[in-house]
Amino acid sequence: MACSPVCEWNGRAAGPLPARHLTRHRGELGTMENTYGTMNSPGGAGAKEAVSLPAILLMVLSAITVLLGLINVLQAFGGADPAVEEALNNPDLPEGARQLLAGMTTTGGKLMLALPTLLLNGLVFFGALKMKNLQNYGLAMTAAIISVIPCCGPCACLGIPVGIWALVVLNKPEVKAAFT
Repeated sequence: MACSPVCEWNGRAAGPLPARHLTRHRGELGTMENTYGTMNSPGGAGAKEAVSLPAILLMVLSAITVLLGLINVLQAFGGADPAVEEALNNPDLPEGARQLLAGMTTTGGKLMLALPTLLLNGLVFFGALKMKNLQNYGLAMTAAIISVIPCCGPCACLGIPVGIWALVVLNKPEVKAAFT
């Protein structure tokens, strides 16, 4: 005997609802409990699921960028690159470009390029970690905004779509309410 599903939603009887809104469903096969909660349920189980994937992707991308930045810092203390030496000896290179290239290839120049990347992506990683745990909404928003800025965020432009996704998720009212 086929029967139409009887659903309870927020303690009230309701007609057929999408599965994501059900707390209990009685039908032909018995009763099925939804243990995941909803976006508005206490504890923010739905909000935690919503921020989880963008936060993990931001953490992975920023960790890769931090590792590459650390390699750049280590290379700053290494010897001169033969390709740079060859470019500096090129007589066709304008004097302004020669001075800029010479300044950027010194240890100080290499560190000046690597340290902002390390700091910004360390902040993105920490903010994404807080986002995943639904802590510190401001830091989570900061991480998402930094990741959208080209050449500042994780893995250059790969962080832009993930950052946009994180911003969209973080601006949902139920996600904002779930942060502690």
